[in-house]
Parts: sequence; C-alpha cells; structure tokens
Amino acid sequence: MTTDGPGRVSARIALPFFRRRLWASLRPRPGAAPFVPFAAAALDRNPALTWIGHATFFFRLDGASFLTDPVFSPRVSPLSFAGPSRLVPPGVPLDALPRVDFALLSHDHYDHTDLPSVRALAHRGVPFVVPTGVGGLVREAGGTVAAELRWWEATEIAGVCVACVPARHFSGRGLTDRNRRLWAGFVVTGRERRVYHAGDTALFDGFAEIGHRLGPIDLATLPIGAYEPRAMMGPVHLNPEEAVAAALALGTRHVVGMHFGTFDLADEPLDEPPRRFLAEAAHRGLGDRAFTMAIGETRLF
Repeated sequence: MTTDGPGRVSARIALPFFRRRLWASLRPRPGAAPFVPFAAAALDRNPALTWIGHATFFFRLDGASFLTDPVFSPRVSPLSFAGPSRLVPPGVPLDALPRVDFALLSHDHYDHTDLPSVRALAHRGVPFVVPTGVGGLVREAGGTVAAELRWWEATEIAGVCVACVPARHFSGRGLTDRNRRLWAGFVVTGRERRVYHAGDTALFDGFAEIGHRLGPIDLATLPIGAYEPRAMMGPVHLNPEEAVAAALALGTRHVVGMHFGTFDLADEPLDEPPRRFLAEAAHRGLGDRAFTMAIGETRLF
C-alpha cells in the first residue's frame, strides 16, 4: 500500500503556482460553493451531517456529536493578513453549534488544523482525536487529546468507535517540520451506521483495504477539489474522477464531495469540482448515492 506523500516539486512549477495563489487571495475568483442558512432544529437530526465548509462537517451519529477538521477562521494560513481567505462563511457559526462530544483532526495543514478553532473548541471542553504527532499542536492550543492514534489503531469515545486509517498525503506547517506528524483518515462506527472521513488524500490502494477491514461504510466524505496543477497536486489530492474511483473501491453506500468552494487553494475553476464529480458518479452508476451539499445544509443518511 502506497501512502507516501509527494517528492519535492520543482521551482519551475511551484513558484508560478504560489504567485497565482497570492493573486487569488487578493482578487477572489467567482464560483464559491452555494450557501444556505442552517436550520438549528436540523442539527439534532440523527444520523445526519451538516456541511460547515471545506473539510468541516458536524455529524450526529447514534447519539454522538462530532466535528471533522474544524476550521472556522477567515483565513487558512500561518499569517493573519495573507493566504487563502474564506469565500463563504461557516455553515454553522462556532457559537451556534450544539454540544460537540469530540473533534477529529486528520493532519496538521492549516486548512485542516486551525489553531484558533482548536482553542475555541477547547474552551468549550471538546476533546480531540488525532493522528500521531498532532496531539502536540492541540495541547499547545490548550486542548485535550482524547487519543493520538497510528494507522489502524482505534479508540472508544462518546459511545462510538473511532479508527485511524491510512491516507496518501503529507504533513508540515512550516519549512522545518515536513512529515514529522502523521496524516490520516478516520472511520467512525456507531451502533447502526459507520462513516469514513478521508481528510486529504490522493488515490491509492488503501481505499479498498479500508472498506474490506472496516466496512461496510454507510457514508464517505471525500475531497474533490485542489487538484490542479496535476504535477503538483496529483500525488496528494484526489481529482473528482479519482474520488468516484475511491468511493467505488471503498464500497461505500453514499459519498459526499468536500474540500472545494470554501477556500481557493489550487488552479482549477472553483465551481468545476462538483460538476466533474457528479458527472463521473452518474457515468459510473452511482446516481444519487453520490452528492454534494450547500454550505449550511443538513442531510440524513
């Protein structure tokens, strides 16, 4: 199973890419994800998920309430004044969230581990389940680490089982900490349903193994955006067609596309990922088993 992240990208590719990203942060492009006002009553529905934006979902699963990769800040960057800014407000503001039993952090990148959000949730007493090495970031932000897991390890929390599973990605928040912390996805199993949150990943043969070892999966949240240029993004991010292939390998009953339309992170048009994802899902026979959501929307599964 291949789970390594990318090699070093040449400056010929990387420097023009980062110039384009800087320009996009100053002049936002059109095509952000649709937004609907959240319904407070819907947050109590079970089993259900609410898209808050990017890779952040609020889940209700067999009585447990949890967040995935909670990011509520206006920017995903080490800098408060530069870097990708939020194009759509959070689907549910932090102060409007109901009880949260725990939060999952898939890896340490700024668009998945947002320390201001960690601090705010820690202030509310929310514990975190994280891959190996990410616990230090949570503790430095004043949070509690309920479990720090290696791939295929699991823990019980709030009446559900959380298993840490492989991903093909990488980690690092600066120039000196590359791949010092683990990157992962999670499978959360309740009494009647189980969900898979991929975090960030490229296509790899681990999807079939996850489905075989921890399935059947009722719902998978898979990233479908931030895939261009392929020379840079292909080793670490699914494109929409690969996300459909991943869903089929998992054997999931339903799959929702995420990681698009909230922050402008790559070169593809902002509204392209959902169109390509749904078209490929229809072509491969998934039909309405594959879907995307509006930010703020709640769905039963």
